Amino acid sequence: MDFLHARRSATASEVRAGIAEPPSYSAVRALLRILERKGHVRHRSDGARYVYEPVQARTAARRSALRHLVDTFFDGSAADAVAALIRLSGDGLDDEEAARLSALIEQAKKEGR
Repeated sequence: MDFLHARRSATASEVRAGIAEPPSYSAVRALLRILERKGHVRHRSDGARYVYEPVQARTAARRSALRHLVDTFFDGSAADAVAALIRLSGDGLDDEEAARLSALIEQAKKEGR
């Protein structure tokens, strides 16, 4: 999906060529068919080949994936997810990042989130 979002559209061969340590061509095609069946991508015909493109905008897909991650690994707690991300960054937050997070938290409070 990352590759398709970055390129906006691609054939199975292009997807395979664009990813590190790619699986076989048939595995890439199978994965694209699964993604299409689940509604994540669609295809159009270009002669004998299919050109795949993401259905959802990257920002909407990011939001959905992040919601799933928070629900699955952090029991729905955004605070726990943010704490894990802060611990994950080896150098911690610099002053600018900390101020940005504080501002986002204050804005969320004002909006009742």
